[in-house]
Formats: sequence, C-alpha cells, structure tokens
Amino acid sequence: IEVTFDIDANGIVNVSARDKGTGKEQRIQIRSSGGLSDADIEQMVKDAERHAAEDSKRKERVELKNRADTSLYQTEKNLMEHKSKLGQEDIDAIQADINALKEASENPEVDPDELRNKVEALEKSQMKIGEAMYRNVGDEQAGDQGGSDSSDSDKDKKDK
Repeated sequence: IEVTFDIDANGIVNVSARDKGTGKEQRIQIRSSGGLSDADIEQMVKDAERHAAEDSKRKERVELKNRADTSLYQTEKNLMEHKSKLGQEDIDAIQADINALKEASENPEVDPDELRNKVEALEKSQMKIGEAMYRNVGDEQAGDQGGSDSSDSDKDKKDK
C-alpha cells in the first residue's frame, strides 16, 4: 500500500492510498472546521484598535518598571562596592533616591511621569558614584606621579 499526504497553503490535507496489488485507490480531503470567520477576525481587529492606547500605556509602564529595576540593581551594587569613596552626604542622598524609587515602583497605580522622574533622579545620583571612583583614581595617579618626580629629584640631588 502506497500512502501520500499533500498539504496545501490553505491547510487542506489530501490523503490518498493505493493498493499496489489490486490497483484500488481511495482519496480523502481533510479541511479545518475550527477556523475563524471573517466577522470574528474583523471583531478582533476592532478590539485591538480600541485597546491600543491602553496597551501602549501598559507597555510604557512595564518598560519604566524594567528601567527602574535595572537602575536600582546597578546603583545598589555600585554603592556597596564604592561606599568608602563617597562622603556621607552623597551616600544619604543616593540611599534616599533608592528608597523613593523602590516605593514608587512597587505602587501599581503610580503615574508613569512620576516613576520616570524618580528613575532619572536615581540615575543622576548614581553619577556621583562614578565621579567619586574617577576622582579617587585621578588622585591616586597624581600621587604616584608625584612620588616618582620626587624620587627623580632626590637622584639629581645625590648626583650633584
């Protein structure tokens, strides 16, 4: 028995079976009966258009929440790593921004503009950590260069 299956672009399956010994052949066509009607599809499109603004707001809120979570994680991580390089005033300001953003992001009814402002405030505060890191690196490099200059001048004094 030879069986063939043929599926066309519309999802219709044609099955044929042929008995090679007797030469008898049978065919059957299988169509989908659970598809959507044109009216159903049109109604779904209208529903999607009607809820587009609501979906856009929900998307914005999710993106802001993700941005807030990322900023919180990065700031807390950097603050713990570089706390010794910051003054207490900067630490307190950064911690206040962290707490304000956590409170806002946990509130499901928070206004997106308020959440965005708190995220931006924390990102601005986070820059203080970077400034302190690079300020300290610059101080260390200046100290190293100053030390090497003084040793060179000591050598010059000894040579004279």
